[in-house]
Amino acid sequence: MSEYKPKSFWQKPEGVTGIIFLVGLIVGGGILVTTFLTAIVGFLQTTAGIAIGLMVLAAIVYMALDSKMRNLIGYMYKSVMRWITGLFVEIDPIGILKSYIDDLKGNLRKMNKQVSKLRGQMHKLQELIVNNKKQIESNLDLASKAKAKNKQSMVILKSRKAGRLKESNMRLEDLYRKMEVLYRVLTKMYENSEILMEDVKDQVEIKEQERNAIRASHSAMKSAMSVISGDPDKRAMFDAAMEAVADDVANKVGEMERFMDMSSNFMNSVDLQNGVFEEEGLKMLEKWEKEGVSLILGEDKDTLVLKANDESDVLDINEPIKAPIREERGNNQYDTFFD
Repeated sequence: MSEYKPKSFWQKPEGVTGIIFLVGLIVGGGILVTTFLTAIVGFLQTTAGIAIGLMVLAAIVYMALDSKMRNLIGYMYKSVMRWITGLFVEIDPIGILKSYIDDLKGNLRKMNKQVSKLRGQMHKLQELIVNNKKQIESNLDLASKAKAKNKQSMVILKSRKAGRLKESNMRLEDLYRKMEVLYRVLTKMYENSEILMEDVKDQVEIKEQERNAIRASHSAMKSAMSVISGDPDKRAMFDAAMEAVADDVANKVGEMERFMDMSSNFMNSVDLQNGVFEEEGLKMLEKWEKEGVSLILGEDKDTLVLKANDESDVLDINEPIKAPIREERGNNQYDTFFD
């Protein structure tokens, strides 16, 4: 929470509703004043009009000068705008988190399919590299035999073919390393996203009960009185923490989906049958490698990239994705949001 920058009321959906209502009030008030200007001026010239006008002016001055009254009016206005917005848009953090749980479930299924597809491509690529190596050895052997028989044309033909295959293998091995980065990241992202989904589910179940208890003991009137006195409102603090959780999950789900799109585009750009691939796909992955810290992977991102480029660290692509064990991963990552 110390690193979280909460959105102001005007940056939220209910703030947009508030702005629309304010503009509507100003425009509507202007139309009314313009339409009935003569009648209003005439009324203000009467004794009752003067009295009512002075009372309205006094109320405006009082609200402008008294901070507690301003806070109360602001609280009431924001509450009404939230209620109106809630009729059309889901603004409840717990409701939003429930929708993210469904998104995570769907994304995990898609990611599992992507991992399986990538594993198949890597197997084919390994086979292609091995076959090329065999052909290189075969062509070099034929070139050596042709040289012994003084068949210069055959020497040149087989040597050039071996050279082309060697150059092709260099590109394919580079592609395999990039695929390895992608595979390591996808599997780790899958593991972390499973943990994220379980943590969010736990938070929703626990915090929904806590919120009901808080709302039962802290009525809207008590919250209003807390706002007037300038004391922190427990309901507002709880809602702010839930909004922070929802924003963090939204960012992680967004990163997850962007990486899945990028990895899908990368895999679709590879044509293993003809041993070719588009450079654009490689550039997209290289750009991701150079970008900042990953929200889902954290510090593991740099470690995964280094492992993929370490020839001594051999990747077993047949190893199944590890299911995170609850006891080994510690507390819920969102517990500290409510400290």
